[in-house]
Amino acid sequence: QVQLVESGGGLVQAGGSLRLSCAASGRTFSSYAMGWFRQAPGKEREVVAAISWGHGGTTYYADSVKGRFTISRDNSKNTVYLQMNSLKPEDTAVYYCAAGCWGTSDLLYDYWGKGTQVTVSS
Repeated sequence: QVQLVESGGGLVQAGGSLRLSCAASGRTFSSYAMGWFRQAPGKEREVVAAISWGHGGTTYYADSVKGRFTISRDNSKNTVYLQMNSLKPEDTAVYYCAAGCWGTSDLLYDYWGKGTQVTVSS
């Protein structure tokens, strides 16, 4: 069992930055791929970024965030991060952290946090 708690969301102006953190419980954190997903009002949940298990040598980014967002993990702290730069109003959503198997489908992730709100004002 893995419990995930996101933090770092908030209100920021367009062009600004935020860093989301996701703290995981349990001693097997490094064995899970980690993903960040988001869901905007009236839209389906979508993958934002993912990082492979272990040292996180493989990453994935949605085209909409490529070059602006960076996912990373610190296994010594059981934490995964999402650095978000050059934020746009269309990045506004609830952001969720998830742990599971490597991939971009939310069906591959078994454990989910409760989410953190990110609001980008224009």
